[in-house]
Amino acid sequence: MDIVLIILGLICVIVGILGCFLPIIPGPPISFLALMLVHWTERVDLDSNTLWLWGFIMAAVTALDYVVPVYGTKKFGGTKRGVWGSTIGLVVGLFFFPPLGIIIGPFAGAFLGEMSASPDTKKALRSAFGSFLGFLVGTLLKLIASGWMAWIFFSEAWGIIT
Repeated sequence: MDIVLIILGLICVIVGILGCFLPIIPGPPISFLALMLVHWTERVDLDSNTLWLWGFIMAAVTALDYVVPVYGTKKFGGTKRGVWGSTIGLVVGLFFFPPLGIIIGPFAGAFLGEMSASPDTKKALRSAFGSFLGFLVGTLLKLIASGWMAWIFFSEAWGIIT
């Protein structure tokens, strides 16, 4: 049964890391599930404080992922259209222009979203930059948290495999 839990955990680690970049997949919660799966094996017993800490970090990073792009956009003078444009641009860029679409898509989407609200190009560029910066910060936070949980998973799972 431990091997099945490790394989499911490995799948969760991979999907969790991918979820840091794909807006449809909640990366940190899936990475946290990998920690829970390795905890449920017979040979590994993660400290409950570790699980509570990573549960809190996962919840905080997931919540911040929704707040940081909005904050970045508003801080740079943007509107909700810029935030929606950034999200739509990410999805379009991801599917039509990978891997650069992950970077260019949110910026272009925020710019177009702002241009649909106001024809002021300078304001739209500034807002797009803020949205893009917020997206990057949110993605980086998710990647750090999911990467660290992956490291914990692998360090614990390695003892079961060997």
